[in-house]
Amino acid sequence: MSGSPPVVLRLVASAYCVAEKAGAIVRNVLHSGELGIVEKTGANDLQTLADRLAQQSICASLSKRFPKVTIIGEEDLASEEVKEDLIENGQAEEIFQKTCPAELSDLKEEELVVWVDPLDGTKEYTEGLLDNVTVLIGIAHRGKAIAGVINQPFYNYQMGADAVLGRTIWGMPGLGAFGFELKEVPGGRRVVTTTRSHSNKLVTSCVDAMEPHEVVRVGGAGNKIIQLIEGRASAYVFASPGCKKWDTCAPEAILHAVGGKLTDVHGNPYRYDADVKHMNSAGVLATLRNHEYYAIPKMSL
Repeated sequence: MSGSPPVVLRLVASAYCVAEKAGAIVRNVLHSGELGIVEKTGANDLQTLADRLAQQSICASLSKRFPKVTIIGEEDLASEEVKEDLIENGQAEEIFQKTCPAELSDLKEEELVVWVDPLDGTKEYTEGLLDNVTVLIGIAHRGKAIAGVINQPFYNYQMGADAVLGRTIWGMPGLGAFGFELKEVPGGRRVVTTTRSHSNKLVTSCVDAMEPHEVVRVGGAGNKIIQLIEGRASAYVFASPGCKKWDTCAPEAILHAVGGKLTDVHGNPYRYDADVKHMNSAGVLATLRNHEYYAIPKMSL
């Protein structure tokens, strides 16, 4: 169709609205008081009704508009018909005002892989630590993260009853990142953010080896990347398996869009092809600047 935006821009514009819909679902389930919590592999690996409904909404909405795109979601859900009120058909028109990077402008639907974490920070969600919660939609091409959308359903939730809840951040390397104000940790301080609920001796030893001035323990991979791009942390370090591709695809794309970097803890890139292992088995290291300082020599683990 002549004049139609490139497919990757259309996918991002849809993902933006779909992420906002998922964020609303996450809020509505919490306000209902019926979280529907089940343990997947243990007390630190939970699934709620919000996880299930948000993933159904995201996957069904994107599949409807982009049937040839491969979509991989975190939750292992039974195949069933998705209710019409979970479908989001909107597209963020402001994204179409941006110029797609030339190297991405001719991509085809069937070449794209979407990684979905419908509710990142589920444990924190059940504990009321709502600023830790995000919805993550990452887009990959030939194994590389090329676009990401992060919705924070409860952004502003501590600002009082009249606060407008939620915001959506998105970005593409070569185009930029939007929806927040980019800041760096002042004064060259080393502030390391790491897990609050999946720590062990290896994780702690690795963080200590960075000689940080401060350690910030928060939940959610998406939330930790937001700590980096908004100047509250200079590195996200998690030297243990546990993080998955759906946790890092969207954050990596947004981080790369502002000059940052996300790798395993040794500095090696992850791949996001449709057939890769879901586990980020060599941990995660993400930085806005000075990535090499934080990377761990392979023999030291």
